[in-house]
Amino acid sequence: MHQYLKAIGFGSLRGRKELNELLDKTRIDFSHHELVGQEDEMDFCEYQKEYGAGIGIAVYGDMDIHEQFHMQYYYPYFIGTGITSYADVYIEKRMDRESYVGICEDMKIGISLIFYMQNVVEYLKERKRTESIKYKSVTLSGLCDGGTVLLPVRKDKRQEKQQKEEVHNRMMLMSAARTGDPAAIESLTLDDIDTYSKVSRRLISEDVFTIVDTYIMPYGIECDRYSILGEILNIHRIENEMTREELYIMSLEVNGLTFDVCVPAREVVGEPAVGRRFKGNIWMQGIINF
Repeated sequence: MHQYLKAIGFGSLRGRKELNELLDKTRIDFSHHELVGQEDEMDFCEYQKEYGAGIGIAVYGDMDIHEQFHMQYYYPYFIGTGITSYADVYIEKRMDRESYVGICEDMKIGISLIFYMQNVVEYLKERKRTESIKYKSVTLSGLCDGGTVLLPVRKDKRQEKQQKEEVHNRMMLMSAARTGDPAAIESLTLDDIDTYSKVSRRLISEDVFTIVDTYIMPYGIECDRYSILGEILNIHRIENEMTREELYIMSLEVNGLTFDVCVPAREVVGEPAVGRRFKGNIWMQGIINF
């Protein structure tokens, strides 16, 4: 059973039988269906069913010439809003099945952000249509099965302005360092040493979450899972139409990136509100806008 079914309100599923019934319902009563030809006798097929606003289950497999569907895999999805990044995106196919991951090289976070690609069939159709696929942007979203709400770090207007300038300067340095600029590489190294020294001194008498405002870092052995701490920009509740479980949809700012996260309301410790921070472990998904 997929771990993140719980994140869209299916935490009460018990056993393989109930899961199979849910997958059959998804395939028969689908809200979205697409297929793309791959072989003479086989098409790659997608069934999606929404179980709430922006949440649902996607089932993928092969459709033969007798219109018999053979399931390959499924996953729960959550569709985000807005644009997260205009940075370069690379797409890689997984070894074991017809699914893909995207790699976003955004300077704001300083790491290659890997996400599970949601619009697979659209990408396959685009690849058949043209050899040079052009990407405009990427919309990221995260599924989370639980988390904690933290109070914000108090900052005045001067500190906020200074922080934005430091982020912008670091982005410029990282961009120059990628081209091999030795002065930029040296400057980044010295900045990191200085930051480490300051944090080490403050940790003696302060809690780490009063020093660190937001963060994103890889979590576990899966390449598209992250531990995050982000500021809540917007929040609302939705309901899983089948299980009636309440879910929080939070728009977060994490290291300069803005994306939505879906988490069960009962699994959140604390009361989320705009301006507060949310800490949790997410499975990163995304739609590439062609």
